Amino acid sequence: MKSLSLYLCFLIAIPIAVVMPQQKRNSHFTIARLKYSGGGDWYNDPSMIPNLLHYLGEQSTILPADDEVKVSLLDENLYAHPVLFMTGHGRITFTEREAEQLRNYLLGGGFLYADDDYGMDEFFRKEMTKVFPDKKFVELPFSHPLFSTHFLFLNGLPKIHEHDGGAPKGFALFHESRMIVFYSFNTNISDGWADPDVHGDPPAIREQALQMGSNIIIYALTQ
Repeated sequence: MKSLSLYLCFLIAIPIAVVMPQQKRNSHFTIARLKYSGGGDWYNDPSMIPNLLHYLGEQSTILPADDEVKVSLLDENLYAHPVLFMTGHGRITFTEREAEQLRNYLLGGGFLYADDDYGMDEFFRKEMTKVFPDKKFVELPFSHPLFSTHFLFLNGLPKIHEHDGGAPKGFALFHESRMIVFYSFNTNISDGWADPDVHGDPPAIREQALQMGSNIIIYALTQ
């Protein structure tokens, strides 16, 4: 089984170079959007990831691609991508083989960011128990480094969309002290990455979403 370890070691050998804008850009990076079965709209808002990649290129020394790549859990090139992203509004289904592949990917050095776009919570949690039946999501405290790795968020995740009342929450799965999955709930961070005319978010909200997205990606690459 291939491992991401060597790739990640190369990518994060000098973490400060990722987050300091004045340093020479020396890495190529894109985000892999996860295609999944079950009926959920894994493909929604196609402008989201290109906009976040562009923002990362402006705000850090990451040299981004212009667009996302799309992968399924059984694709041969899955291990070429250190960060997976998934979102959607509804049902998610992993086969046993897909669950095993995701488990191997994450334990081998990969990272998954999942953003609930309202309605995927119960399905995502259920399918993740197939992947890690012995692990439970833990809610991150505001003091966690993810909230200050590049931009400072003293109160944790920003509220981007009012799907439900209450505060947004960030959950994580860990393996041997390394975060392998981050899950944002009741906020829909990634909607704020989309083009301005998609959801009508004001500039300040979009900026918060892009900053938080940058924190998640940079933390994933440098933890």
